[in-house]
Amino acid sequence: MHFNFVGITGLPRAGSTLLGQLLAQHPEVHCEGNSSPLCSTLQGIRRQVSHEPFFLSQLDGDFDTAYGHLESAMQGFLRGWYRDVKKPMVVDKSRAWLNSVETLLALAPEARLIICLRELGQVYGSVEARHQKTPLLDFVDQLADLDRFGRADALFTKERVIGAPLASLQSVGDLPLAVRQRLFFLRFEDLMANPVACMSHLFAWLGIAPYAIDPENLPIGAPESDSHYRMKYMHRQSGRISSPRQHEIPPRIQAQIEKACAWYYERYYPGFSAVAQPERA
Repeated sequence: MHFNFVGITGLPRAGSTLLGQLLAQHPEVHCEGNSSPLCSTLQGIRRQVSHEPFFLSQLDGDFDTAYGHLESAMQGFLRGWYRDVKKPMVVDKSRAWLNSVETLLALAPEARLIICLRELGQVYGSVEARHQKTPLLDFVDQLADLDRFGRADALFTKERVIGAPLASLQSVGDLPLAVRQRLFFLRFEDLMANPVACMSHLFAWLGIAPYAIDPENLPIGAPESDSHYRMKYMHRQSGRISSPRQHEIPPRIQAQIEKACAWYYERYYPGFSAVAQPERA
């Protein structure tokens, strides 16, 4: 069955697990909720075949035919991943989709991405709070030995868990308009404050029938493995929506985040600042 493909992507600790639960309520949507290996597998296929000598020789002989073989094979792989789904829309969750949106559209031109956002101080705060509950476990990228400021600084570098999707977000403005129109930006704070209205707007954007979600009765999907990230980025599911507590961020760290990521606040949180401003005389 042909289905419309939707990816969930964006920042960590920004509500992607909850969003998957909410989307799964809709009768037209298939959403397994777990982080998916589909995008990274497609990236691996591209890397491998781009160095395959026999395929390269076929490109020399008849480029259109050889490239057509690759295109149809990768399209088939994407569709085949969800071959047993009977619903008209499939949702696949991976932070890798944000950096691969143009590849995705080459394989599934109807595809759309939902990009999860959150105020960056609270993203950092969520990670740090979890680390303080598991201080005897190191991060995958060995951040436990750093002080809090150093750890915050490291998390926002381009190759790390927060910094990598941030770099992809910063590059969204470089995409053609037709691609940007395939992106839906969803702020965690808005989803927490008014989940019914947010999901109603999202369903309309996705082009599926209106549906009233039940924030008090969320489906619980299969649990996700958290040991891969050493229990620092938990994917807990709950049967109901409840707003998380605000994390207290040290002023020096919050100020550094807002300064280093000023473009993010200007684009997605205009007028926001959690840093106390000095009183004028």
